[in-house]
Amino acid sequence: MHVEVGYVAPAKVMVANVVATGVLVYYAKDLIKKPLDILRTGLAAIFFSIFMQSFHMAVGPSELHFVGAMAMYLTLGFTPTLFGFAIGLLLQGILFEPQDLPHLAVNSLSLIVPLIAVHYTLGKRLIAQGADIKWSQILKIDAAYYSGVTLMVGFWLVIGEVATPISAWATFAASYLALVACEPIFTYATIRLLNKHGDKRWVQTCFAVAQGRA
Repeated sequence: MHVEVGYVAPAKVMVANVVATGVLVYYAKDLIKKPLDILRTGLAAIFFSIFMQSFHMAVGPSELHFVGAMAMYLTLGFTPTLFGFAIGLLLQGILFEPQDLPHLAVNSLSLIVPLIAVHYTLGKRLIAQGADIKWSQILKIDAAYYSGVTLMVGFWLVIGEVATPISAWATFAASYLALVACEPIFTYATIRLLNKHGDKRWVQTCFAVAQGRA
């Protein structure tokens, strides 16, 4: 989901900076209202940074990462995951990949925009059901999210300054099939584990366990 520096013109990167800042400012009010979400945001940022460093490889004009997006979303909540993406990318840039910092907003939006889309379509309805989250539902929401991520990468390449053949984007998109196959297993296992220990105080404090049942 990282778009390599140089593909997007500086003027368009500035627009991405403005949009990303606007999104974070808009949702900051939700974060302030729920102090526990500040803790969960920190956890999301740390988990996301670890996930990204655990597996990443260059694929065409972008990089394939283990993201753990839906596991975080269903166990930490929407707002912490949204902010966790941006802060996690910042941490990764500062600690491991400083060359990625110029595209911090670009790469944040590649993860945040699909999260918002999934939250207001599949996610909120899934959480509102108050019923157990089934394996098929996890597969569906994971597939929807990563389809959004690949489309966002395609968007940046379309408006980019470097001519990129569609086959290069298609190779990147196809590589995400491996994640769509693996991440639902991780999501399901994470929800099951937290639900098993859902009566413990630290789980109730650190995780939004009531949002996910597997």
